[in-house]
Amino acid sequence: QVQLVESGGGLVQPGGSLRLSCAASGSIKGINAMGWYRQAPEKQRELVATIFSGGITNYADSVKGRFTISLENGKNTVYLQMNSLKPEDTAVYYCNANVNAFYSGRYYYNNAYWGQGTQVTVSS
Repeated sequence: QVQLVESGGGLVQPGGSLRLSCAASGSIKGINAMGWYRQAPEKQRELVATIFSGGITNYADSVKGRFTISLENGKNTVYLQMNSLKPEDTAVYYCNANVNAFYSGRYYYNNAYWGQGTQVTVSS
């Protein structure tokens, strides 16, 4: 099995910063990509940022220039540095990982796993 554990959410004032972390553990044989999604109340889950194992990154237009995603391969951990936060960034943030894994006698190629979510609230 593969587990994703997120941390770093909380309450911050507009213009402030937060750093989210997500550590992947379990029977991981390789990480293809990790990323962050978010879901605000009564809205669909949306992509925030993705980073591929080669270092290529992709951001939603709404966060470009404010958020930075990074991957620490040796620790299977992805970070999301969020600066200049706005009230519209308020949402539950979910970590996603596409990994190769082996467990229960079976090889899983590029399987997607999700974290439990962490709340980010931007409010004065």
